[in-house]
Amino acid sequence: MATVPVMELKPGIKITNHVHTPLGGLLLQKGKVLLPRDLDILRAFMVQQVEIEDSQAKGREEGPEAMNSGKPGLSSAVGGSPFLYENEQPQSALLHKEYDRMLHLTKSAFQSVLAAELPIYELRHQLETLIGQLKAYNVLTFSPRNMNEYDYLYHNAILSALTSYMIAKWHGLPQKDWMQVAFAGLLHDIGNTKIDPSILYKPNLLTDEESEEMRMHTTYGYQQLRKTSAINEGVRLTALQHHEKMDGSGYPFRLTGDKIHIYAKIVAVADIFHAMTLNRRYRKAQSPYLVLEQINAEAFGKLDPAIVKIFVEKATQFHNGMRVRLSNDKVGEIVFSDRQYPTRPMVSVQGEIVNLVQARHLHIEEVLS
Repeated sequence: MATVPVMELKPGIKITNHVHTPLGGLLLQKGKVLLPRDLDILRAFMVQQVEIEDSQAKGREEGPEAMNSGKPGLSSAVGGSPFLYENEQPQSALLHKEYDRMLHLTKSAFQSVLAAELPIYELRHQLETLIGQLKAYNVLTFSPRNMNEYDYLYHNAILSALTSYMIAKWHGLPQKDWMQVAFAGLLHDIGNTKIDPSILYKPNLLTDEESEEMRMHTTYGYQQLRKTSAINEGVRLTALQHHEKMDGSGYPFRLTGDKIHIYAKIVAVADIFHAMTLNRRYRKAQSPYLVLEQINAEAFGKLDPAIVKIFVEKATQFHNGMRVRLSNDKVGEIVFSDRQYPTRPMVSVQGEIVNLVQARHLHIEEVLS
């Protein structure tokens, strides 16, 4: 196989591997013979390169490296990024590397927690290392590589940790709390390890009895973390309280806002965001912008409105020039964001400005880059 930049492709070439969007969706299947329209699609989704048969790489006897302006040592793109040199370690590549290490450690820790103590110091060290790459983390666009729907619990834990750390910082909590909030995000759903997998992964609606058992994960989590040293009470209470609501309609104790720990309020927002924007066995991932709108609606009575406000504002800042796909499948570029309507910017689509504040029937379906 040969790896070829999209800009050098011609119609009639057959691809030898699946091509995915930057967020992991299948764009073109392997074996597809490219039509002119397919080339437009690849460019619109900013795909950098594809794999083709060696025999089709006309006049490129020196292999894939020779196709890149004669620059030696080029490797394949990481996460949809531009070409990377062997010795280059861009922040996005380092973020994915440390994320994958965090995923492996979290998965191992969660799967063995019923028989052994949590490796708290190892988890904390790797979480600190991952947070060290946070400059490359964008809550709206980051997508884990090789996402497996059965690993949802672990991905949600890690993403909730990263986002909770950012929210704690944005919200003005003392710096000493930032890592504790991240730890609370990482461990908030650990009680799910005691839930019967047939219930936890059930693709259909749960019965009343099964729903009651699912709700027990908050209590199970608190009980588990009470046996764990080297974490503070706020982390434990987050496992217990992250499904409580400001108006007292949550569980397990129907606490009202002033009784809910600040860590739990922060993690609740991060958890809901990632629960809705990750693929699950029974539900496809939703648009991050649409989810932000739904979280905004939940701020009245359910979630802490101050935390929601700062999260939505910060998550949608500085995104002019971002390429997005609208709910009508048209691809455009954000050209202006009104701070009063942060989830409904103006988008340039083929030279036409679409104001999503006015075009309420449309929304941003997918963030491409």
